[in-house]
Amino acid sequence: MSALAAIDPGRSKCGLVLADPGQALVLEAGVLPPDPCRTLVQQWIEDRACRGVVLGNGTGSAPWRDWLSLLDLELIVVPEAGTTLAARQRYWQLEPARSWRRLLPQGMRLPPRDVDDVVAQILLERHLGRELGRAPGLRLLQP
Repeated sequence: MSALAAIDPGRSKCGLVLADPGQALVLEAGVLPPDPCRTLVQQWIEDRACRGVVLGNGTGSAPWRDWLSLLDLELIVVPEAGTTLAARQRYWQLEPARSWRRLLPQGMRLPPRDVDDVVAQILLERHLGRELGRAPGLRLLQP
């Protein structure tokens, strides 16, 4: 497998995904503080043959660029403009509304959790030029 990771960097929390572009699937996703996020990315590089990282260029990206440039992988920096709003909409495609939420117009729905992992997925999708699905039974990694 030739996996790619994507990171939505932040000072207090980061969204991240690991995907198999060949299958167009996100294999792992999470919203973690920066230190556990770094540990997980390092583990993906060692255990999952992760060949590259797509990094959003927004707030907090400079320390990530510095750290990732020390690793033996391809680093792709992409613009983050508009990804938070896009992630709120994409969340409902990935996790269709249930119970009373499905009665609300989509524009009034707010996701019930942080969507930084969805932002990371959108960054990767923009780089690849296509949407990715999520592996069946995907468990969201949380602190």
